[in-house]
Amino acid sequence: MFQRIMDGIRTSTGSTMRLTSLALAAAIALFVTTSFLCAAAFMAVLRAYGPVEACLAGAGVFFLLTLVAAISYFAYKKDVENRAARAAKAAGQSMLADPMLIATGLQIVRAIGVKRLVPILAIGGLALGILASRAGAAEDASAEAAE
Repeated sequence: MFQRIMDGIRTSTGSTMRLTSLALAAAIALFVTTSFLCAAAFMAVLRAYGPVEACLAGAGVFFLLTLVAAISYFAYKKDVENRAARAAKAAGQSMLADPMLIATGLQIVRAIGVKRLVPILAIGGLALGILASRAGAAEDASAEAAE
């Protein structure tokens, strides 16, 4: 189980580093390209319409580029959050189907006894329900604060 957690951390760290380096390379190339294209467009608009119109045209183009970048960032972030939620749900289900965990549970039941285990499970279930309700409330509060 610990190895699975470490593999998940290693995988997410590796993919984050790859995405960051690709984004940095793309940003540098885009900056150089945009610089030359903007200079050419600015000169063309400057000759045809004048300096004020050339500056306004450049500002409009950059505003549109900023909007496109922000929309794609938020769409990507939402996609990553959805994938992480599905992976967490699958990991939780797979832990319950782990034969080692089931064998350990059976050994605990044999050692403690069924009559003593029922009250312990009832108290544990109550505590788990309280923790789950607090976790849901904390997630709701963090989601509201993020908006």
